[in-house]
Amino acid sequence: MTKRTSGKKHFNPAKGIHQGHKARKRFGQNFLTDEDVIERIVRAISPKVGENIVEIGPGLGAITEPVAELTDLLNVVELDKDLAERLSTHPFIGKKLNIYQADAMQFDFSEIKRDDKPLKVFGNLPYNISTPLLFHLFQFLDNIENMHFMLQKEVVNRMCAAPNSKTFGRLSVMTQYYCRCVPVTDVPPSAFVPPPKVDSAVIRLIPKSHADRNQVNPATLNHVCLEAFNQRRKTLRNSLQNIATVEEIVSLGIDPTKRAENLSLDDYIKIAQWLDNKKQG
Repeated sequence: MTKRTSGKKHFNPAKGIHQGHKARKRFGQNFLTDEDVIERIVRAISPKVGENIVEIGPGLGAITEPVAELTDLLNVVELDKDLAERLSTHPFIGKKLNIYQADAMQFDFSEIKRDDKPLKVFGNLPYNISTPLLFHLFQFLDNIENMHFMLQKEVVNRMCAAPNSKTFGRLSVMTQYYCRCVPVTDVPPSAFVPPPKVDSAVIRLIPKSHADRNQVNPATLNHVCLEAFNQRRKTLRNSLQNIATVEEIVSLGIDPTKRAENLSLDDYIKIAQWLDNKKQG
């Protein structure tokens, strides 16, 4: 076992410094320190020798270290140049790391694809970029086996939400179109330094089959969701008026007096398919 460096004893709360590194607000940095939470996350990721694993935003290595202990090579994508350099000289796992000092929002994850080994992706995602980063990653699902992310708990709840709930929205539809969502564990603010002002949670995302993820143009599905949920208290006859007439909504077997949150994923796919066909016709 290699030496862990995630303990709170290296944190200076007065200065927001952990292990000699000051958390940078512009990067949304909150460093995970709770060993029990770390263990639960690593167990969920279940890293093994020979797998093609990539971590987004390794930070100070709280999850990086125990994952690297269990595998022979770990790809990491880190925006912060100082943290990337720090990881490259890590005395215990530095030689196991393939480090990309880059913005994950712009990164081409197909660069680290191997034909025989799909990616296992994980990370503690900054709250300020979590949703657009997820949408970026959805473009690479043909190369991904699964993903484990720590996110704001509210975001995880929205991703996993079922129809007829107040949390069901565009993120629910788009995430569930691409992936099966499995909540893993909740994480309190006290598990981080500095502690964030919100609760966190870990989610497992398992990509659906290629056929299931290619039923419709994702841009059209996203457009339908934006229209439907833009004024979610309105009925569909009003919220979808820029897309379809009441008669057209009824022709799809959908009740125009329902609200956006009352439709299923299949309903949204049906509307998007109809809209694409209408444009082509």
